[in-house]
Amino acid sequence: MSQKLQEIEALLAPVVADLSLELLGVEYAPSSHRSLLRLYIDAPDRYVTVDDCALVSREVSALLDVNDPIDGQYVLEVSSPGFDRPLFKPEHYLRYVGETAKITLHLPMDGRRRFTAEIVAADDAEVRVRQDGVEFMLAFDNIQKARLVPDFSRIGFAAGAHADGSEPESDVEASIYEDPDAVRKPRSSLK
Repeated sequence: MSQKLQEIEALLAPVVADLSLELLGVEYAPSSHRSLLRLYIDAPDRYVTVDDCALVSREVSALLDVNDPIDGQYVLEVSSPGFDRPLFKPEHYLRYVGETAKITLHLPMDGRRRFTAEIVAADDAEVRVRQDGVEFMLAFDNIQKARLVPDFSRIGFAAGAHADGSEPESDVEASIYEDPDAVRKPRSSLK
């Protein structure tokens, strides 16, 4: 994490905590036209609401206006982590041991920069992941970006399944292609 992001996070985390929320992490995308400052927030024991995001946006905007840590114009975006939750800190990896994450590195390791792997373990310096039966030790300083890969089947949203886990009924069961005794009607010709 860059020095600028660390300063912004240190400035904003107490304000977010005072709102009974957690600042998961900060992303900053500088641009010559208009930069983007994205904050990810989480709420203990419940989902983050739009009202939570609006409240954090108002409180943080005032603090950013006073302290002005970013040069030029920028857009502030406050977001919930979503199903593909970003992983910023060692404790985030520890919380999701056994889950699959998509990880991008700054510098290649063993000729690759991208991993989609199971999180096996983590400490303050590195995360151990397993991909295709091979374990890799990834230094936190080398991780550019990481997100969980959502398992939609585990939460009842697999492709083709209903929210209650049942399979959908087929609308084509009575198709003539499945009924060998069906008689096809000839198409009428237009004259």
